[in-house]
Amino acid sequence: MADLTPEEIKHHVKTYVLVFVALAFLTIVTVGISYLDLGLGASVALALIVASVKGSLVACYFMHLIDEKTTIYWTLLVTAAAFLVLMFLPLGTMAVQVQV
Repeated sequence: MADLTPEEIKHHVKTYVLVFVALAFLTIVTVGISYLDLGLGASVALALIVASVKGSLVACYFMHLIDEKTTIYWTLLVTAAAFLVLMFLPLGTMAVQVQV
């Protein structure tokens, strides 16, 4: 960090502030979603989408994954795929139980 010029530091600070504003806005969106009467499945799906976007912003900018090599991205992609399977697998079994 000592090798950065003042302009580069200003650029990084501006990026962090923009990410903070986006996270704050998405938090407001999440609260707004909680007041909508969309049904359980749609509400959970929408909340998971917003949470995934927020998590991606945190991982990319605050954990500096946006500057990492391709291997890190593949690891992140596999982790995200496993997360989605584990999140939506119970929803599929709930639908089967309801129909029976």
